[in-house]
Amino acid sequence: MAKKAAEQSALPTGYVATLKNTYKTQIVDKLMKEFNYTTVMQCPKLTKITLNMGVGDATQDKKLVDDAQQQLSAITGQKAVITASKKDISNFKLRKGQSIGAKVTLRGTKMYEFLERLIRISLPRIRDFGGISTKLDGKGNYTLGIKEQIIFPEIDIEKIAKIMGLEITFVTTANTDAEAYALLREFGLPFKKNN
Repeated sequence: MAKKAAEQSALPTGYVATLKNTYKTQIVDKLMKEFNYTTVMQCPKLTKITLNMGVGDATQDKKLVDDAQQQLSAITGQKAVITASKKDISNFKLRKGQSIGAKVTLRGTKMYEFLERLIRISLPRIRDFGGISTKLDGKGNYTLGIKEQIIFPEIDIEKIAKIMGLEITFVTTANTDAEAYALLREFGLPFKKNN
């Protein structure tokens, strides 16, 4: 409890993330005009961002899961939790309850801060970057696959044992993919122009 209070007090009083402020002052107005909403409450919101790093080689090397947990914690600024398998799969030498990855769920200020770092710093570091796919899940959520965790400046390339990928899922309150796409586009996610 004291640790959580210390984390919250690290931010200045009255601090509002830049993208949260942009959402309130600009994005809501654009979405209301685009979709003819009658109230501000109808505008879709970004509720959480989940980062998930699956480690397939964890059955042979248990240290990889700990590395994934430390790297996700460094990327997000929030402690990652280790995920375990839900069932036995003999073909993959996987047992129920075995550690196979790590995940983090971001909400509030940390979510907006991570999103800003992702858009402005990390994605432009991808070699030959041409934008991200425009395919959403049909329920107003979007999952972005990253092939290498080294695009994040928080990761020291000298200290990593293995290049691993991760999934970043953006969960919104949008009812349709069009609304979610418009919301994420206004936040600044660099979608491909012709997909």
